[in-house]
Amino acid sequence: MNHTTTHDPDQATTTHDPGPATAPHDRPFAFVDPHAHAWTPEEARARFRTGVAGPTAGVAAGHTQANLISVPADWAYDMLLFCQRNPKPCPVLDVTDAGAWTTPLARGADLRTDLPRYRVWEHGELVAEPTDVVDVWRKDLVSFLIGCSFTFESALTEAGVPMRHIEQGRNVSMYITARRCRPAGRLRGPLVVSMRPVPPGHLAATIRESSLLPAVHGGPVHCGEPAGLGIADLSRPDFGDPVDAEPDDIPVFWACGVTPQAAVMASRPPFAITHAPGQMFLTDARDEQYRVL
Repeated sequence: MNHTTTHDPDQATTTHDPGPATAPHDRPFAFVDPHAHAWTPEEARARFRTGVAGPTAGVAAGHTQANLISVPADWAYDMLLFCQRNPKPCPVLDVTDAGAWTTPLARGADLRTDLPRYRVWEHGELVAEPTDVVDVWRKDLVSFLIGCSFTFESALTEAGVPMRHIEQGRNVSMYITARRCRPAGRLRGPLVVSMRPVPPGHLAATIRESSLLPAVHGGPVHCGEPAGLGIADLSRPDFGDPVDAEPDDIPVFWACGVTPQAAVMASRPPFAITHAPGQMFLTDARDEQYRVL
């Protein structure tokens, strides 16, 4: 089942109803091509450009993935300041010039067409979920590419940590928490987290490996009881899909790059474009480029 926050997310307590803001594109999805993990980033972007859509966890394994948020230039400083004040959920990898749709992180890529699915926002309301945003692109948009936790999943897999959402062909579970981000100018909102169930014997490796990649959220912000983050029910994520855990698994939570989308919903800028949760931009960068030795 898909869930939509039905009120201002800045209040950090959510109610859930199936609805158009997340349905149907957050439903469990498995790429038809079983070799998606072996795609190059360029191959992945080419497929997305033709309309292939779905969660990108495990796609082009070993390459850095990024969240996208594009805002009008007169909101760009507020967004930059919001990211600077909240580096855990919003680690900035690149910022474009106004109107630009290219980035040095991916040669030849087009930020308007090369993500699987986008979200278009007007005054904090979700108005469309297209597979490209060429028709609604504006010359004043400044785009922020923000580190994504999918990037450290290759390191976790190599360390033997199971990725339950990938095994189940699902999007990762994401939740609005009771923790508030530090506001910046006109932007405010709650912290959003992603969750992965981890067997107890793999918890130390999970924390170690993800902590070595601070540019893509780094180590967890919480392990264990979800109530510590104000999350009432793990089976009802605010974004993404419910993921089935094994009986002894521990829920592990990371700061999530969907946090700016919660800020958009709470702060209601006149216009914004983001990625659809879990459907990321594939860069040419290798994960190890962001690894701290």
